[in-house]
Amino acid sequence: MRIPGTLALPSASGGEREGAALHRLGEDRALGREDRPREPLLPASDSGLLSAAAILTGIGIVMVYSITAPLSPGSPVPVFFVRHLEGVAAGIVCAVVAFRLPLATWRRIALPAWAISVVLLVLTHAIGVRTNGAQRWLAIPGTGVTFQPVELAKLATLLVVAQLLARHEGPSAFRLRNLVPPLAVALVPAALLVLQPDMGSAVVLLALTAALLFAAGAPLRFFALPALVLALGVTAYVTTHSYAGARITSFLRPWETSGREGYQLVQSFVAFGRGHVLGVGVGAGSQKLAYLPEAHTDFVLAGVAEELGLVGVLVVLGGFAALLLGGMRIARRARDRYSLLVAFAATLLLTFPAAINAAVVMGLLPTKGLAMPFLSYGRSATLACFLALGLLLGIARREAAPQRPTIAGAERRGLLQP
Repeated sequence: MRIPGTLALPSASGGEREGAALHRLGEDRALGREDRPREPLLPASDSGLLSAAAILTGIGIVMVYSITAPLSPGSPVPVFFVRHLEGVAAGIVCAVVAFRLPLATWRRIALPAWAISVVLLVLTHAIGVRTNGAQRWLAIPGTGVTFQPVELAKLATLLVVAQLLARHEGPSAFRLRNLVPPLAVALVPAALLVLQPDMGSAVVLLALTAALLFAAGAPLRFFALPALVLALGVTAYVTTHSYAGARITSFLRPWETSGREGYQLVQSFVAFGRGHVLGVGVGAGSQKLAYLPEAHTDFVLAGVAEELGLVGVLVVLGGFAALLLGGMRIARRARDRYSLLVAFAATLLLTFPAAINAAVVMGLLPTKGLAMPFLSYGRSATLACFLALGLLLGIARREAAPQRPTIAGAERRGLLQP
């Protein structure tokens, strides 16, 4: 058929039309002009997880500034606040890198990272910086910067354990010969942590490993004997180390020991009491003025309670609840066993320390020097949190992304039919 006023074109055969369509599809793919909507950077269902992390990070920045400003009376910008901003900026860069890295790359670097963390823990025991009776930090020569290898050790250990557990499925996965490697991977850094001494971090690492085993399908009876051994070990440690016994005493009788080991917990209670519902206002808190030790690190939630009140505490706890639910949702839709376990591990790294920290600050658990993710001052913990967040969001994007169309796929869908 010829349209008046136009040139008559020869009719193309079916083969020619298919060839032209193939050529156009190949050209569009080469130029990035495929006839499909651009994939979002992150699935809409997971945007709440990123928003929760952003809110928690913002609250942390505000609280670190408010709490540390009195520590630098002659400086317009608190030193600790600047360092915290540096940690957050570096953490965001780490999160972007972790988000972009393929999961296969994480699988390749997990074991070397674990080995490096073990070496660093050994060096910490040998030449580490001692603070408050514990030798948990390493100094970077010539910079004045210190870091805690335990943060790298936790992430690397869980990645290796996830990799080992992903190799086996079904009842055979929990036979002794299959369980020895993942348990050894967790016990080596845990033993080194006890030597620092850092019994709390060792227990947290073993608890995270146990949770990963449970997610992999281990029956509950499997945990009976290890739990008994761990309980006996903790009891023996507390009875042989005076500082650990003092923490138990301060937990059981904080008011009776308010002038000694119970002082920090009682001051945390005072901060919660002063905050009421809406708080006294940002910057108006008094507990940070040499009353509450470690107010910008381990007890930052007490500062939130005093200055932002019950509402601020609920926002913080709600943010971590959103992280937990979002992470579990990502793990549930994982397409393979390894992705599921890694997503679960990353979620635990973001939320389990927060639950422990909140319980300690509220007097529900004995005092333990564990940072509140995204809120506490501390560059090592901040970098580890953002790495786990980027890893989790990367899994979310890959698991939700549809398969990219190919020329063969286009033919199967009838897109190249004459």
